[in-house]
Amino acid sequence: MASIQNDVVLKDTAPKTLLIQKHADFIAAYGENKDDYEYCMTEYLRMSGVYWGLTAMDLMSQLKRMNKDEILDFVKSCQDSSGGISASVGHDPHLLYTLSAIQILTMYDSTHVIDIEKVVSFIKGLQKEDGSFTGDKWGEVDTRFSFCAVASLYLLGRLDAINVDKAVDFVASCMNFDGGFGSRPGSESHAGLIYCCLGTLSLTGELEAGFIAINIDNVMINIGNINASIT
Repeated sequence: MASIQNDVVLKDTAPKTLLIQKHADFIAAYGENKDDYEYCMTEYLRMSGVYWGLTAMDLMSQLKRMNKDEILDFVKSCQDSSGGISASVGHDPHLLYTLSAIQILTMYDSTHVIDIEKVVSFIKGLQKEDGSFTGDKWGEVDTRFSFCAVASLYLLGRLDAINVDKAVDFVASCMNFDGGFGSRPGSESHAGLIYCCLGTLSLTGELEAGFIAINIDNVMINIGNINASIT
């Protein structure tokens, strides 16, 4: 019989409050040494890492500590000739990092830094006939990418560039009997994908559509029961 063990035991002397300044100092210092092993090994997700760091700093009211000009230059340098944006310079463009880049620029009110029309064209070109989206030119389909596409265009005010009705229909087709959503029709439910699908429906104004209104209780039950992380 399995026994549950804690991987960490907190001592009575452990801090009882959130050490905000230490968290902020850690994020602000990250990346100062470009030769640091961890910095080099996370290059493949750098754009999203920058976004996560900036949102954390903003929540702690310390966004001004970050080098805005350096960050904007980095984002601009990651836009590919296709219009898509990559995780770092020299990497392939992908919807995941395109969204992170747009979120960063939106935080700084600086979407003018990139070629918006080329970004819109890149995203539009990734929508398939059934309304789904591939993450990049290599063709993987996933409801995560539906959310990334819709969220990116929503922030840019260009949802008109895609077939929203088909995008919604595809997401609806990924809803399962348990009230959750999968990455594709027939795929298992996952908390992260529930987030992405509900986000897509919300941004397109379809969250209260018939199929979701009927099943919203099941969705909430599924969220409460699924032990999964968003990746």
